Amino acid sequence: MQKKLNKEVLSKLTELGIEVYGQIERGEFPRIKLPIRSTSNIVFDEELKQLVLGSYRAERTASNIKQIRSLTQLLWVASFAKRLVEEGKSSTLRDLYYHSLNYGIRFREQLESDDTVTDLEALLMEPREAFNIFPKERSSIFGNLTIEYTTPETHKGMRANLSSNPDGVMIGLSVAQADFISCKADKVFVIEKNAVFRRFIEERVYERFNAILIDTAGQAPRLARLLLRRLNMELGLPVYLLTDADPWGMHIAMVIIRGSANAAHLRELTTPEAKWVGLWATDIKRFNLPSFPLTKLDEDRIRLLEEDLRYRDFEWQSELQEFKKTKRRAELESFSAHGLSAIVDKYLPKKLKMISEAS
Repeated sequence: MQKKLNKEVLSKLTELGIEVYGQIERGEFPRIKLPIRSTSNIVFDEELKQLVLGSYRAERTASNIKQIRSLTQLLWVASFAKRLVEEGKSSTLRDLYYHSLNYGIRFREQLESDDTVTDLEALLMEPREAFNIFPKERSSIFGNLTIEYTTPETHKGMRANLSSNPDGVMIGLSVAQADFISCKADKVFVIEKNAVFRRFIEERVYERFNAILIDTAGQAPRLARLLLRRLNMELGLPVYLLTDADPWGMHIAMVIIRGSANAAHLRELTTPEAKWVGLWATDIKRFNLPSFPLTKLDEDRIRLLEEDLRYRDFEWQSELQEFKKTKRRAELESFSAHGLSAIVDKYLPKKLKMISEAS
């Protein structure tokens, strides 16, 4: 599968280079038409059930002196990406920024080079991970899943069981792109908080619930979202999302299910069948959880989510209204007030039953 992906990406990068060279040979100013990534060009696709870019595009051309710099930067990033894929090497976003200095490509700061990588994604409709470019790793996975590495070349063909490390295995490019060899689990629990992830490992949730555990460490990084989609689509594992009971936790779950505006140009980072099992606003009262008042920032966020098309379903709207009514929020760790294992012994069984009955 990885060889096929590399071939497709290399083909797109090569075609881009051929197009630009052709323009120069014809005596034309090099130009590229890029999808516009502003919110005005982002729509909700009913069939895909996610945010996508619309049809509006803008030209970036060397005939405009104000655009020469950004066009040059984009073409250099494309050249750098092609080299990475051809040589089977990888780069972090930070490393790309410093590497550009050797070529006189003067990005003002890393934010500018990161944004150029996103432009290349939008242009070719491929994620940066397909170019072997990725951010710092921070999410982890634990469970009875055996994988075989396809990258890098030094580890190609090697196998590992993801329950071998009691701290979890970091979800980097190699893990996200590995082949699945055998899986004993029948579900996936995705957890926003590392403390609860560790609690689940200590309480043997992976055995008691026959589950793979994933710690997103807040908003799920794209490699974690890619791996989640693969676990769901390729292995048929149902995915259950556990977040704090606040609008930010809701959004962490929603981005996994229906995507984000920042990645609206990509198609394979969502898991539409994933289920948000809590913490819900209604769970605060249902499970008698310690809670805190909503902040002004929380309340502003709730108003934004109310207008977001991704949240228009009754279940999401009702939880938003509950937040507005009670003006309270709670964290996953709040179950510790009822005992260290309460979230595993009491909450998970009840929530899984509720989700099953509602399906």
